[in-house]
Amino acid sequence: MSIDLDTLGNEKRLLFNVPLIPVQGHRFQPTGFPDLGAAVYLAGGRDCLLVESAQSMANRLELTIWDAGRDQLKSIAEGLSYVRVERNGEYLTSSITEAHRLNSPYILEGKDKTFIDNLKEELGTMGNGPVNRKLLAETLLKYDANSLLHGLFLAKKELAGGRLRIARALSGFIEAEGTHVAASGGVKNDHVDPSGDTSKGFGNVPFHREEYTADSITAYFNLDLAQIRGYGLDDNVEKMLVILALYKIRALLDGDLRLRTACDLTVATDKITAEGPSAFVLPKLEELKDELRQTVAECKNRMQIKTVTFTA
Repeated sequence: MSIDLDTLGNEKRLLFNVPLIPVQGHRFQPTGFPDLGAAVYLAGGRDCLLVESAQSMANRLELTIWDAGRDQLKSIAEGLSYVRVERNGEYLTSSITEAHRLNSPYILEGKDKTFIDNLKEELGTMGNGPVNRKLLAETLLKYDANSLLHGLFLAKKELAGGRLRIARALSGFIEAEGTHVAASGGVKNDHVDPSGDTSKGFGNVPFHREEYTADSITAYFNLDLAQIRGYGLDDNVEKMLVILALYKIRALLDGDLRLRTACDLTVATDKITAEGPSAFVLPKLEELKDELRQTVAECKNRMQIKTVTFTA
């Protein structure tokens, strides 16, 4: 392999702290939560802000290998396993794009029981006793390799009593430090009837807006190498999962970091070096593309694409 992974051989995890800046100006719009607003907090005596959550980052990392225009994997990721859901002969969703991956109700709760019956047959030996983690990992590799990176919780009682779960091996989030509120506002103007009934959309409607500035914005990524080794799969699969994770990180950073209308970010450094181990440099996207094709091809015979028909 042209990408040297030997330096990661004894490492428990691979950590990246990637500096970001707004594409233009200084302000940015953080993620917001119902009844909470922006997630602001104190850390180390400084005002901090959660710009993007781990859940949202997982979704964005997964979409780096999905072609939304063709409703299938990008050519770079062809050969990876996933479950495709169709309705009336047309694409509906997939384990790549569903929030809970294989645990999606569109995969497990429809009238088509083919896939869940397959899972029951292959994982049925774990109905009692401890979970066979290697068997679970092998099954996930077969049907949805991305679950081995992004985690999974199969909550169905028919599947080992709902005890089958995998934590995220790849996680990420974006934080800002030294933050300050940039308060602004505006008015929705009604030039026909400024005093009209605002409850029906008429009239002038003033509004307030809160954006933020920050001394620093950082994207954090954590790849749990020990967890990947702990699956008990062979070296080829381990390499594929590590290369796939690195590809997703690089593709996200090199791609679209416009997280919201008013949150358009870009990487503020030319070279991305890991915090641990400090000697490891995140490879360029073209290098990772070549390695991903090769490692997927080496594991392709252990993965498949399943199609499920969804009828409520």
